[in-house]
Amino acid sequence: MNHKAYLALTAIAAFPIMLPAQDTPAAPANPIASSEKGFYMIVSGNVIAAAEKMPEENYSFKPTPEVRSFGQLIGHVADAQYMFCALASGDTPSPKGIEKSKTSKADLVAALKDAVSYCNNTYSNMTDAQGSQMVKFMKYNLARLSVLSVNTAHTDEHYGNIVTYLRLKGIVPPSSEQPAANTKK
Repeated sequence: MNHKAYLALTAIAAFPIMLPAQDTPAAPANPIASSEKGFYMIVSGNVIAAAEKMPEENYSFKPTPEVRSFGQLIGHVADAQYMFCALASGDTPSPKGIEKSKTSKADLVAALKDAVSYCNNTYSNMTDAQGSQMVKFMKYNLARLSVLSVNTAHTDEHYGNIVTYLRLKGIVPPSSEQPAANTKK
């Protein structure tokens, strides 16, 4: 291939990549923290929706005796929200013990919503500069924003468990539901 043909193919191949960049919105004041919050909101929203979808009688369901019940899993996620977000924000976490103390669907869904609300506040108040401050997490030194990222990953990891529990009970998980058909013409 000659040099002119190579340049022409490169320009043609790059052209579609360049077009979307022209429509890129301006970055928010704290683009890293805002991006992390956006992903967290999706994941935590799925967990809340799944907790609401599972019938009360299945909150004690365990796929095998060695694992948490569905209700314990929801309680564990709620407890973890407080632990991670308190560490990221610099608050002193007060142990909630939700996993071990709550068993009813109503109590667990309410506790989960409260925990997510607490974390939403932490994510909303986090700036990129604050997010770069280091904190001790177990034996690691992590940036505050990395602690929030671990929280998001932990929540998403357990959403995967929750999906399995739902499917075993014949329930379609929130993230797999089809959006309502557009009825406007």
